[in-house]
Amino acid sequence: MADAFHSEFPSIDHLRDQARRRMPRFAYEYLEGGCFSEINLRRNTDEIRQFQLRPWYLQDYPGSNLKTELFGVTYDAPFGIAPIGLQGLMWPGSTEILAKAAHQHNIPFILSTVGTASIETVAELTEGKAWFQLYHPAETELRDKLLERCAAAKFPVLVALADTPTFAYRPKEIRNGLSIPPRMSLRNILQMLGCPSWCMGQLLKGAPEFKTMKPYIPKGLSMKHLGLFMNKTFSGRLTPTKLSQLRDRWKGKLIVKGIVNEQDAETALSIGVDGFIVSNHGGRQLDAGQSTIRPLVDLVKKFGDRTTVMIDSGFRSGPDVAIALAIGAKFAFMGRSFMYGVGALGNRGGDHTIIMLKRQLQQVMEQVACPTVDQFPRHLVTSA
Repeated sequence: MADAFHSEFPSIDHLRDQARRRMPRFAYEYLEGGCFSEINLRRNTDEIRQFQLRPWYLQDYPGSNLKTELFGVTYDAPFGIAPIGLQGLMWPGSTEILAKAAHQHNIPFILSTVGTASIETVAELTEGKAWFQLYHPAETELRDKLLERCAAAKFPVLVALADTPTFAYRPKEIRNGLSIPPRMSLRNILQMLGCPSWCMGQLLKGAPEFKTMKPYIPKGLSMKHLGLFMNKTFSGRLTPTKLSQLRDRWKGKLIVKGIVNEQDAETALSIGVDGFIVSNHGGRQLDAGQSTIRPLVDLVKKFGDRTTVMIDSGFRSGPDVAIALAIGAKFAFMGRSFMYGVGALGNRGGDHTIIMLKRQLQQVMEQVACPTVDQFPRHLVTSA
């Protein structure tokens, strides 16, 4: 797997630039974009980097160990691959590429309900070790069918999505015809023709589909009516009642993704969840909201000893992950960063990105003299 590292792309920024060149513009902008003016998208990364670490130089140091235990499983690094919808639109087969890479490198992979590989396919690629992110359906019958499939696939963790109570206003997606309902314009077709590797991959893989949802989608729907169907199927917010019903039905670990305030955290814990992910959906839902790193500070202080607190949104490097761990998060998840890797390097992209981030994080640990990831909080300088 070490051979998968490509020295021409030693950072997420390098991968991002290459992905931009290889992906049709509408697909890249779907990956890259946020909502409204994309203020919170930029705020996520900018505010992570306002925190600082303190190195210790004059002491014995046994070396670094990135291994991290989470819900009884020891992973090889304290970061994982966040769920992304429509991954196959951005790069053909990317869901499968990333699921396979995550399994080979022993880090968590979270499959989205609206991903472009099925629960069963990802279960096979990961030997049942993937997590599943549930967009809560409007109908309980569909919810139960999805839970039964996840249980049959032996997925250990269900991630209930809380931060998408409504479809966001994303100008780039609207302009490119990737809103709900979607459309395909002549401009988009011309963009595809300018990306031969992407086109060839799509020809080989077939048009991207919501593979997990495919059994429940009426046959013969136009693109417009497919969009309307998906909108209706997943409308509404995750309420305490819905979360409580999930807790009753799901026997594995239950996580809530999208917690950013203490009141929601208390509600989730009172229902019996096993942890939460501090998230703002990658800055794609509420432009006027906080970054995720800011609420993490207070949430860790209040709940860090009571439950497993994790985070996503805005992480682009090993040092970014180190900051989250230093504040007190147990794990950090990244979505766009891994998709840049696949967009840039195709089948090699998942392996390359994981290897690169491990090397970056290990260098930070060695520089500051942090032997294990749970000791990062000793190196936090201030709460920025």
